[in-house]
Amino acid sequence: MPLALLAAVVLVGLLAALPEPRTSTVPVAPDNTAAGGARAAAQILRRQGVDVRFVRTTADAVAAADAGTTLLVVRDALLSDTQVEALADTPADLVLLAPGWSLPWFTDQITSAGWLSDAPTVRSASCTDADATAAGTITASGALMATGPDATICFPGAEDAPGTGAYAVVEGARRVAVLSDVTPLTNEALADEGNAALVLRLLGRHDTLVWYVPSLSDTGTTEATGPSLTDLLPPAAPVAALQLLLVALVTALWRGRRLGRLVTEPLPVVVRSAETTRGRGRLYRRGRSRGHAAAALRAGAATRAARRLGLPRSAPATAVIDALTLATGRDRVEIAALLYGPPPTDDAALTRLAHDLDHLESEVHRS
Repeated sequence: MPLALLAAVVLVGLLAALPEPRTSTVPVAPDNTAAGGARAAAQILRRQGVDVRFVRTTADAVAAADAGTTLLVVRDALLSDTQVEALADTPADLVLLAPGWSLPWFTDQITSAGWLSDAPTVRSASCTDADATAAGTITASGALMATGPDATICFPGAEDAPGTGAYAVVEGARRVAVLSDVTPLTNEALADEGNAALVLRLLGRHDTLVWYVPSLSDTGTTEATGPSLTDLLPPAAPVAALQLLLVALVTALWRGRRLGRLVTEPLPVVVRSAETTRGRGRLYRRGRSRGHAAAALRAGAATRAARRLGLPRSAPATAVIDALTLATGRDRVEIAALLYGPPPTDDAALTRLAHDLDHLESEVHRS
């Protein structure tokens, strides 16, 4: 009993240590499976070989956003001037999702041209940008406007002012792409129109994607945060924990009940094989398990016939059928249906099957 209890404790510990798929309720997060999350896009990007790194602090985002990576910044309502300046100074290509007041910090070529409407509308690319033309149409709200010659505006709304659109891009020393609405990235809308094409092309340009969703607990500094719980433990804590585990294991083995030699004892009654067969048949009949009964009859007939014809137990069904065809002269299709056909639908069909199998075996024995 103690050994079983110890095994159960160890098993629970191992299961608890196994990594589990992380999920959250953070809007537009790559681990959020809800309609407003973005796990679907993150999973597709990972399958395409993109290393998606989900961060919640400016310090982590700045540390991971090196040259040759993509930094996705989702909304800016929780960011301070210091945080925005730190993000803007990174060498990574930028993708800004639903930015507001912070947009001028990242680029002087694009500005916001209006608030988001109540519901996203279907918009056509209407520009020469490769990512936008590949998407064709998207569902989005809001409007952006070019304030410099290097900006390209795409996906204008039907009621928006001329020269505005939901997507803007600036090509230069580093690429800055801006999407006025988070809708195309969400699980709910990713499969609509060309949303997936635009999102995957925007976020999959580099092998590493730093996915930054600001949080309330973000300190806004680029320095490391305070020590973790493991840092507060003394250096000898892991060794002591291992010793305690070893002591517990030795104690369990010492106090555990050892099993002795196996003791044989005669059965109280002897059950004949014929009675066992009839009992199983009655169980099949009571449970209307004609399929199981037919499978047992067919398996027995095939095994005995194959042994009679010199075939090994591992012979495939095709070999058994071919051998029975040569031995009995019957049609190959008829034998295949008899041994491997569909289960009978009633008792009369099961009885006919048993007679047919018995007749087939008798022909094999005569041969």
